[in-house]
Amino acid sequence: MDNEELAAEVAKESVPAGMPQLDFSSFPNQIFWLVVALVVTYLVLSRLALPRISAILAERQGSIAGDIAAAEEYKLKAKEAEAAYEKALAEARNQAQKIVGEARAEIKKDLDAAIATADEKIAARAAESEARIGEIRAGALASVRSVAQDAAAEIVAALGGKADADTVAAAVAARVKG
Repeated sequence: MDNEELAAEVAKESVPAGMPQLDFSSFPNQIFWLVVALVVTYLVLSRLALPRISAILAERQGSIAGDIAAAEEYKLKAKEAEAAYEKALAEARNQAQKIVGEARAEIKKDLDAAIATADEKIAARAAESEARIGEIRAGALASVRSVAQDAAAEIVAALGGKADADTVAAAVAARVKG
């Protein structure tokens, strides 16, 4: 064999055929390192990462529970505040109704007093007007009698007769009475 043939044969033996992962002669070595890598990964995760994650989850759960409890407390306070607001509103409405009732009563009282005063003034003016009308009527009746007596005397004189004042006054008085 010469050098070239020897080099070709060494080259054939050193070049693997296909993928090295599928070479059955290296399986035990690959399995060993796989187990070592998995054990190291498990130890790192179980000793370092998982306790931190579980602590964070526990803290988060506690925070959520605290927030829910605070929300419930605020909800109760809101209901109490709403009840107090409704009570205050009802009291304010009652107070307003009371004030309105008092104002109405006072206005009615003032109005009744004003109406009574106006009625008194109207009654006084009506009585005064009736008295004046009575005076005017009496004055008018006296004037009518006087004018009627004068007119009757003039008419009798114009017709050529002579009438005495007593007869004319009696005739006018009889006619005025009806």
